[in-house]
Amino acid sequence: MAGQWRLGARLWNAGLVRRIFVTGGAGFIGSNFIRYVLATQPDVRVTNYDKLTYAGNRSSLRDVARDPRYAFVRGDICDGERLAEALPGHDAVVNFAAESHVDRSIERSGDFILANCLGANTLFNLAMRLEIQPFLHISTDEVYGSIPPPASFREVDGLQPNSPYSVSKASADLLARAYRVTFGYPIIVTRTTNNFGPFHYPEKVIPLFVTNLLDGQKVPLYGTGANVRDWTYVLDNAAAQWLVLTQGQPGEVYNVGASNELSNRELTERILARFGLGEEMIQHVDDRPGHDLRYAVDTTKVRQLGWSPAHSFDEALDATIDWYRANEWWWRPLKERGASRRQGLVRRA
Repeated sequence: MAGQWRLGARLWNAGLVRRIFVTGGAGFIGSNFIRYVLATQPDVRVTNYDKLTYAGNRSSLRDVARDPRYAFVRGDICDGERLAEALPGHDAVVNFAAESHVDRSIERSGDFILANCLGANTLFNLAMRLEIQPFLHISTDEVYGSIPPPASFREVDGLQPNSPYSVSKASADLLARAYRVTFGYPIIVTRTTNNFGPFHYPEKVIPLFVTNLLDGQKVPLYGTGANVRDWTYVLDNAAAQWLVLTQGQPGEVYNVGASNELSNRELTERILARFGLGEEMIQHVDDRPGHDLRYAVDTTKVRQLGWSPAHSFDEALDATIDWYRANEWWWRPLKERGASRRQGLVRRA
């Protein structure tokens, strides 16, 4: 099988992708990607394969649930037998399935290694045996570790992950490389910066802060708030992932980011300003262990494919806040379940 895919040649394009197998499609980025594909690609059918963990929510796609081009299958990417039932017949795979919350990875690192590394390997192996291409694996800029300004990581730079979450994602990235080098199976990898937008689980910083403020509660800011992240609107990211899937080079890595670098303190102030509030609503909390100071990636490669963000940070932040104001039905039950979970952890401590 090695060499069968003729590494370095583009063997597909948008016109050849007709039936996509999306893992983790009930999560935040996955659900937005599925909605984007169904809205912009009328000839494409999508299978959403999701385990429905706490962060997987079928209601995130209730507006497309009756679309004849959309199908949902409940399953775990670690379950090889279930995958073997669901995956045949597709001509592309996009792997969003992952445990993704850094704080949770500090509490339960084993869950992250299982899902993000061993699960990815199970999916890689079966897709290779079924000769499905293209295969797009979604990773994170966190695999590079921290970098001082003004430098940015390029795709060829080494990986220095610093949390159990980022280690588990880096492990899957290296597995993707091994599948290319050892077996000639050219998995494409994208390393994306922090995303934000609708249907974002309310334990993550922007939806947490917005929903706290909607409830009249303070926002918890780690340490001094000096940590810097590049923020990408999830709808722009969905467009980037589709472009890389259909036009990217087999076996290559692409950084995806919008160059919206903000410290957590600056981000907090922008959100507070939109509610007409100030520092009195900030609750300073102890910093996260091993908290990387700055993430930044060079996005030249993906922009050379023709992608650039269609939304400014400020207009996307406004749209995100408006969405949470208008969709309490979606986030309120999730936030209440999260509060119950935290109370349980305190009782067991």
